[in-house]
Amino acid sequence: MQIVEFGTNTLRFLDQLPAQAPRQGFIWIYLDRETLEANLPTLQRAAQAIGGSPVLDLHLRDLANRSHPSHYDYTSIYDLVIFRRLANEEEVRVELADEPPKDQPLATFGRIRTRAIGFVVFDRLLISVHPTGCEAAGTFVRRYLGDVVQTEGTTAVTRTRLPVSPADLMLRMLNIFVDSYLELRKVLNMELDTWQKVLLSAGSRGANWSALMTARNALHTLEDLCEEQNDAVQEWLDAQQEQPSPWIAASEREGLLARARDVVEHVQRVVHHVRRMENSAETAVQIHFSAVGHRTNEIMRTLTALTAIFLPLNLIAGVFGMNFEFIPLIHADKGFWWTLASMGLIAIALGVVFWRKRYLRSR
Repeated sequence: MQIVEFGTNTLRFLDQLPAQAPRQGFIWIYLDRETLEANLPTLQRAAQAIGGSPVLDLHLRDLANRSHPSHYDYTSIYDLVIFRRLANEEEVRVELADEPPKDQPLATFGRIRTRAIGFVVFDRLLISVHPTGCEAAGTFVRRYLGDVVQTEGTTAVTRTRLPVSPADLMLRMLNIFVDSYLELRKVLNMELDTWQKVLLSAGSRGANWSALMTARNALHTLEDLCEEQNDAVQEWLDAQQEQPSPWIAASEREGLLARARDVVEHVQRVVHHVRRMENSAETAVQIHFSAVGHRTNEIMRTLTALTAIFLPLNLIAGVFGMNFEFIPLIHADKGFWWTLASMGLIAIALGVVFWRKRYLRSR
């Protein structure tokens, strides 16, 4: 568990909880989900002393649930936001360690995994519960360490990129989580384009339907997750518009609302992109079956033309194969050659006719 105090353009790590909320700034406590139960007494003391109310047992269970969907809830003192982010490469590698490696098309779709992060937002306190191995909190701390007040000679250079409230910090983290979905779309688009080219190539004999179903399930999962994210952030935004915190200045409140709308807009962009990929995959499958049907029709047309060419030849062979004693040309010296020449001329004539009608060549 780490305790960070954000002040006026400064931040510092604390070894123990302060007795009360800072006059300027706020306190951020972040910890792993696996250590939540061990640090629960400390968290409840911080929530009571700094936030003004302990966290409800129901909300504590939500924070401890690693499979909890994106969700928003509130009390009169604090807000609870559960948000699912994409798992990083190391987390995916650990989760898929027991599964055999899969070298097949659309493999990235099968590696999409998510993790739940919980936020308890007070007026002067933010508690965030992260999955084990999550680098989000450390990344934000390192970023903000470069944004504190620096001294150049006797002149103080003030950086204004530090969060001004717990809600501001939470929204910044949510924005980064959503942007990771936007970055993933490049890889997904490349794999989907490659799969479509293979599927629609002239020599394609079929599609890897197992990979396609895995990709479709992954896209459906992403769409559901994004809709849950959108609902959670939108509900929080509506609550802030209807019941704004009295201690937040008007300019800060407008900044928070703008940042929340930006998060909602990013989530909606991800939803639209996922739906476009679903439509693209469905269209590629339909075009594939249309191409297969067209190639089948081409083959059947050629076979039908060949059958039509040999049909009169079979008729002639059948006539001369009848068991009659007297058949014209049957006892002639050159009867066989006349018959063979006639059959050849008929076959050539029909072949030329079908060729001119394009029955014997690809269109």
